[in-house]
Amino acid sequence: MYAAAAAASPPRRDFISVTLSPDEAPGAGGYNNSKAWRRRSCWRKWKQLSRLQRSIILFLFAFLMVCGVISYTSVGEPWKSLTNKSSDEHGTEPDAPGLKLANPAVLPAPQKADANAGDYLELSPQEKPKLPHGRRNPSNFQIKPPWGDVRLQTRHDTSKAVEEPVQADKQEKTEKSVISWRGAVIEPDQSSEPPSNRVKEPEKPSSVEGESQKEPVPINERQRAVIEAFRHAWKGYKDFAWGHDELKPLSKSYSEWFGLGLTLIDALDTMWILGLKEEFEEARKWVANDLAFDKNVDVNLFESTIRILGGLLSAYHLSGDSLFLEKAKDIGNRLMPAFRTPSKIPYSDVNIGRGTAHPPRWTSDSTVAEVTSIQLEFRELSRLTGDEKYQKAVDEVMKHVHTLSGKNDGLVPMFINTNSGQFTHLGVYTLGARADSYYEYLLKQWIQGGKTENELLEDYMRAIEGVKKHLLQRSQPKKLTFVGELAHGHFSAKMDHLVCFLPGTLALGAHNGLTADHMKLAEALIETCYQMYAQVETGLSPEIVHFNLHAQKGHKDVEIKPADRHNLLRPETVESLFYMYRFTGDKKYQDWGWEILQSFNKYTRVPTGGYTSINNVQNPSNPEPRDKMESFFLGETLKYMFLLFSDDIDLINLDKYVFNTEAHPLPIWVPA
Repeated sequence: MYAAAAAASPPRRDFISVTLSPDEAPGAGGYNNSKAWRRRSCWRKWKQLSRLQRSIILFLFAFLMVCGVISYTSVGEPWKSLTNKSSDEHGTEPDAPGLKLANPAVLPAPQKADANAGDYLELSPQEKPKLPHGRRNPSNFQIKPPWGDVRLQTRHDTSKAVEEPVQADKQEKTEKSVISWRGAVIEPDQSSEPPSNRVKEPEKPSSVEGESQKEPVPINERQRAVIEAFRHAWKGYKDFAWGHDELKPLSKSYSEWFGLGLTLIDALDTMWILGLKEEFEEARKWVANDLAFDKNVDVNLFESTIRILGGLLSAYHLSGDSLFLEKAKDIGNRLMPAFRTPSKIPYSDVNIGRGTAHPPRWTSDSTVAEVTSIQLEFRELSRLTGDEKYQKAVDEVMKHVHTLSGKNDGLVPMFINTNSGQFTHLGVYTLGARADSYYEYLLKQWIQGGKTENELLEDYMRAIEGVKKHLLQRSQPKKLTFVGELAHGHFSAKMDHLVCFLPGTLALGAHNGLTADHMKLAEALIETCYQMYAQVETGLSPEIVHFNLHAQKGHKDVEIKPADRHNLLRPETVESLFYMYRFTGDKKYQDWGWEILQSFNKYTRVPTGGYTSINNVQNPSNPEPRDKMESFFLGETLKYMFLLFSDDIDLINLDKYVFNTEAHPLPIWVPA
């Protein structure tokens, strides 16, 4: 039994025994693939290294770190520059695709009066206008200096203005109702897109080195005679009307229109151009200390714009004194309420103290010339300040007038309603009072804007063709070409002296590439305007003349009605003589101007100071003085006389400046 039991027992199994150390036992902190275990293991291995080995490893690690920093710097900066360049070329920021870069509005720091003639204002446009013939947009706009003569300086300190230092290898870039009035085919350049009307924001002016200086052209005897005439007129104003609007030289007193020193402001740039430093400084002090626009007074939008805003802007550009720009901004803002009308056609009158505007009491119309001859000034104010509201307001007027019906081959009626925005008094067409400067500003805006706004050019060209078709006639017996008027299909051989702006405007257009027959017409018309002086007993033109269309024995070409024989010291003929001489070099235009100046001195000069309008240009023994010297005699007539007699084409270079209708030069926005 024992043996059987033993035989039935299970077979024997063999086992392998493994003994674990305490450090490796589970639950005793042994290896379990945890981060803590791995850290302890690495640290144990690090501690097992010798001190020399550890030092070598630390040194290598530090060396690799330094090399990495250097490599990042050398590779990262070019990459960053490349990225920024690519972004700039596309007009976007790297992190904001599709967003245009915006330039901050910056007022240009005015140049000192004794700045180099090579200095210019550089403009960084907010939106670059397209140039014709597929050329790419310019990177900036620049305003060239007026002339190379640096003899004209002011004594006031312009160091208040911000100046940019010139460095050898780089520079920091950085605008009462009217009672009296001012009183013609070229294929337009094509661009791929319509020209931009966005405001061009200027950078601070910087000096340009290396631009050649030319010797100043000496003042000649005829120019000296103009300076003497100006000083005589200024003496009367200073003695009897200082700070007031207009001089009454006979009564040794003054008259007020707006109470804003019209004559003084109108004459600022004339004094600068004539080199009258003491008079200019004296007038500047009045502007700084006494000129204030916060007055409860109604002013005429048109007259205030061309005389005050235009005069201040011109004085700023010629002298570089920021005082005039600040004053221009002030009056510009105060004139803006005029544009708050249902049609956006501005009211004629503005109360600059209350900020209100209204039409004349007797009508809701404005004259076409009033609302379309303020553009040069407000556009320039926008360009200088970077605030597009001024240009936007006046551009809307031009675009609206461009689309209106009621024109006759480009000729416009004289009146436009501020409520409906439509022409009124249809059928009457003239280039005289209430319409004259509309045609002038069509051309001059086109020139001012760099010849890109083709709608303006089209309207101008169409209008000149309308003049040729409807208003041109020839007189008898001398066959003088003149511009008459059309009233409901009836031609009148009446021509205002104001129309004598046209020869100069035609010549300016021809100089800027328009058809050559415009210059031929200009030559014919300036002859007529001269004869309006030469055929009169005093040698002075009346306000209005009538031309004889039929030869009559004993009759001249020019006839004058009693109500029209006054002379207001107007500038239009002298203005056109200046343009004609500047573009042709024909000295007969200077001689004609000299004759006119002598007649002014003989019949309108007042011994105690000043010049006066006269009532009767046909009576040399008694021209009947009117006891009034209009502000435009100093602002326009004598200025154009001085420029006419000068042989210096850089004295207000007509490729760099355009004159507003009050003879205040404003810079042309020339592509760089």
